Amino acid sequence: MTPNVADVLIEALPYIRQFYGMTIVIKYGGHAMVDAQLKEDFARDIVLMKFVGLNPVVVHGGGPQISQVLSQMGIHSTFVRGMRLTDEPTMDVVEMVLGGKVNKGIVAQINHNGGKAVGLSGKDGGLILAEKLHIVYQKDDNTPPEIIDPGLVGQVTKVNPEIIKTLTEKGFIPVIAPVGAGKSGETFNINADLVASRIAVALSAGRLILLTDVDGVLDASGNLISSIDSAAIGKMMNDKIISGGMIPKIECSLEALNNNVGKVHIINGKKRHALLLELFTDKGIGTEVKL
Repeated sequence: MTPNVADVLIEALPYIRQFYGMTIVIKYGGHAMVDAQLKEDFARDIVLMKFVGLNPVVVHGGGPQISQVLSQMGIHSTFVRGMRLTDEPTMDVVEMVLGGKVNKGIVAQINHNGGKAVGLSGKDGGLILAEKLHIVYQKDDNTPPEIIDPGLVGQVTKVNPEIIKTLTEKGFIPVIAPVGAGKSGETFNINADLVASRIAVALSAGRLILLTDVDGVLDASGNLISSIDSAAIGKMMNDKIISGGMIPKIECSLEALNNNVGKVHIINGKKRHALLLELFTDKGIGTEVKL
């Protein structure tokens, strides 16, 4: 039986009341950023969140878009542990694509749907300070670990959230490209999940939502776990049930939770209106991570 529209709205009411005035940081990436319908759905979800009294802050990725432009320019990318090794020519493309094409496209889509979005780079207003990240890579148990210089790949050293707070207080929706500035003014490419986590901490956000291309954290049988705590996460990581690309998302989630972010949600951005379904329904659609 199709749910009555009024029933859907009534189900959402306690959550709207609970989240009213709350800052919610959303990491936007994966398939949801390239599928036309999902892009439109995401923009509408963000606008609705703002109009019902939430303060959404968007941090976006852009790996596929960067790869496409690099390929067109004849620049080959090398990845280690999921991170793109970034020399200066590559960094120029990364900054151009993330801070230009991708960021402004998201801003335009939100504004087209009635929001007031403003695009930011992590370099704007000293928002994200960063330093070089060194990657420790071990091919297998029989090979000694090596330290790899990833070039201009960075890690966050400090977030100065004043510009975000000013924008949200004035009714704007910040949309942030995950690049940061080093001590000497150099630009660093930073993992978007990490940036979203650190911004959520700096803002004391009530929620951090990570959009992925999977349903959330899955058990050994491949079934979705709707809610999980740090103890269960530790066991699943030891048992190699949580592995691959989910590991950095879990690490970012735990870091945020240990620094006063209320809860973290890992959800499938390939589902239409994923944000609204996770926040405003009783069952949700992804994994809620808590301490």
